[in-house]
Amino acid sequence: MAAAEADASTRAHLRALVRAAVGQCAADDVLVCDAGFPLALLREEGAARFVVRLATNATFRRATPPRYGGRGRPPTRGALVRPLARTDRGRALRATRADEEVTGEEAGEARRAVIWRDVVRPTAKPGAPVLRVVARYDPRFRPPWLLATSRPLTPAALRALYRDRWPVEHLPLVAKQLLGAARQFVHAPLICQRLPIVAWLAGAILAYAAATAPAVPTGFWDQRPQPTAGRLRRALEGCPFPTDFPLPPPLRTKSAPTAHLPTGFWGHRHPRVLPRSPPA
Repeated sequence: MAAAEADASTRAHLRALVRAAVGQCAADDVLVCDAGFPLALLREEGAARFVVRLATNATFRRATPPRYGGRGRPPTRGALVRPLARTDRGRALRATRADEEVTGEEAGEARRAVIWRDVVRPTAKPGAPVLRVVARYDPRFRPPWLLATSRPLTPAALRALYRDRWPVEHLPLVAKQLLGAARQFVHAPLICQRLPIVAWLAGAILAYAAATAPAVPTGFWDQRPQPTAGRLRRALEGCPFPTDFPLPPPLRTKSAPTAHLPTGFWGHRHPRVLPRSPPA
């Protein structure tokens, strides 16, 4: 799902993606998002059931303002909630005391989860839907997982839901690393939208072909090959491109000579860089 060509900003792409995902969610589905999706955007697009990862410097406020002390203006916003301690310009900021702490054991190692209930975004208006924030500490990861959800879920349920998001990283990994889309650079707004679409389509085709075709061993040492996209790509590298296949007219061999053109950094057209000849 891509944004309109007139607005190719990152915010527009995120909004279009969240809107499409919310429209396809069933009544019992939970939308699981990575840290790149702001909480405000999920609320604006009507996401009622979601789990989203937060930045380590995220802050919240209590949903209920503190009691009026009898002096000054009555408070309209709740107390500030800082889930994780951090340092700001050399000043140490402590974490807010949690409402609940859950400990357990997984794979022989201790796990700890800290929970803050009934919090809202710092800029939320009175009466906004409340959130539950959970910081999950795992010795395998240096920073803890900081997750926010609109449902009263347990830390174990949050972990299981967030781990279900990881398989979606397979297609971008195949497209960027195996097919080389990470090394392609474009600048035109329209091409910036088309390149990810083509890369994801090629990654999906390669992953599907690898999963449905017989596994191709890498070599004689590969006794139990798996139907992965990397093995299939390595096998296709040794096959010549078909010359008798009828390609459509837009796909044709470019006969213009390009050997004299600079490559790499010297081929970029930077407006602030003086033209130089590539090193001999």
